[in-house]
Amino acid sequence: MKVAKSLTEHEEHLFRVMSGNRFLRMEGLSNEIAFFIYPYLPEDALEVAAAKKRVKNRLSTAGVMVLEINLYDLSVELLKERGVWDRVLAAEPDLDKADFREMLQGMLDPQLHIAPAIRDRLAQEQFDIFFLTGIGEAFPYIRSHNVLNNLHSVVKGKPMLMFFPGHYEQSDTLGSSLVLFGRLKDDQYYRAKNILEQEA
Repeated sequence: MKVAKSLTEHEEHLFRVMSGNRFLRMEGLSNEIAFFIYPYLPEDALEVAAAKKRVKNRLSTAGVMVLEINLYDLSVELLKERGVWDRVLAAEPDLDKADFREMLQGMLDPQLHIAPAIRDRLAQEQFDIFFLTGIGEAFPYIRSHNVLNNLHSVVKGKPMLMFFPGHYEQSDTLGSSLVLFGRLKDDQYYRAKNILEQEA
């Protein structure tokens, strides 16, 4: 029951922080980008998804609009828009895993495809906070640190929260790393803040 309590506390913390003016106005960032990460245990994914939905609803009731983009769903949309989805499905059974991954990584390059698609969707919507989800589902075709690095010029003027199934290890000496599923060190990424350490 301890885990459930911890997740409940996380949910309350997320709502308190994100409904506050300090967060929405991106105050206290010292000219840093307003990228935040919510790391959670991969085995808690279903509970976190339910909590995220409740937080979005509560924020909406409080007049704070959230725009959510799921990286996996976006990838499928992009492949369908470009008319290559059926080709990808047909190729998967015959291709070696490494070759298939390489093919998809080329088709879903964060700089060429993902970031511009996110920019287009952000431009079409009114929102106060941007949620980026589907990180685990899109791995290994899309690496979270690559996406974040390419969103610096795309997500401006609004805070972004990435839901990350794993650890966000921050160290003054070793730098900060995204550790997907608690096992795979995605790469060093130091510009985001852990939202669980933010004050409401």
